[in-house]
Amino acid sequence: MAGSDPQKLMTKADKLTQLSLTRWSADWKNASVLYEQAANGFRVAKNYDKAKLAFEKASKGQEMLSSPWDAAKHMEAAAALAKELGNWSEVADFYRKASELYNECGRSQPASDALAKAARALEDAVPEDAVQLYIDACEILEEDGKEQMAFDLYRAATNVYIKLEKYTDAAAFLLRLGLAADKCNATNSQCKAYLGAIIVYLYAHDIKQAEKCYNDCSQIDAFLRSDQNRCASKLLSAYMEGDIEEIKRLSQSSTISNLDHMIIRIARKLPTGDISGLKMDAGKEDEPLDENDLT
Repeated sequence: MAGSDPQKLMTKADKLTQLSLTRWSADWKNASVLYEQAANGFRVAKNYDKAKLAFEKASKGQEMLSSPWDAAKHMEAAAALAKELGNWSEVADFYRKASELYNECGRSQPASDALAKAARALEDAVPEDAVQLYIDACEILEEDGKEQMAFDLYRAATNVYIKLEKYTDAAAFLLRLGLAADKCNATNSQCKAYLGAIIVYLYAHDIKQAEKCYNDCSQIDAFLRSDQNRCASKLLSAYMEGDIEEIKRLSQSSTISNLDHMIIRIARKLPTGDISGLKMDAGKEDEPLDENDLT
């Protein structure tokens, strides 16, 4: 049937949007329907390039008709096709545009979801861009007071940071998760995030920062009284005593086994550096003051 030929539908739709001596205004209403039909036809035929273009045009049509929700849906469809084609810059651009359109509707959850879809698509190919998309997705929910809906996004961003070996950023994002969990009274998630941050510092062999993180987090009563705090305290003590076997034993504990997979994975590799000197340093600090030694 000629009318279902997606290329002919596109041509017809294009004509409806072009001004001429006989058409003084674009017919976006009918054109948008035709673009959508063409897009679906191209997609079924696996002609993803043309399907992507048709969905872009369908999205623009819905924008012109002041229907940002439908425009966002079409833009997400274009983004999914860009992913199939491996056009990573378009994936990010299209999902960002979809997110903006959802925001126009006052819908923070789908706006955040669109950015998260882009981030997941880009994780392997462009991890630096992916982590920024996760951050932006979190911020949309934070601004709307929906931190609890962002927990998985915090974890996803942390995971990418760990893959990139940006351990300071990973720990900082876990602390951000802890703060969000505190606002939501999600005590268990909060304590797990804090222990996770301490483990990340230990994995990076930044013992001083791990201790500082532990001391800072222990100012929070919920963490101070938690199993996660006790585990962190034992871990740090084992480091100070240079007890490799105890560190390995603790890394297999149920408290750590209940953390997120990315943290369990690095915890099982502890210790990552030479800890024999830590016991000596601790011993020096504990030496009693000799009143007769004035040096």
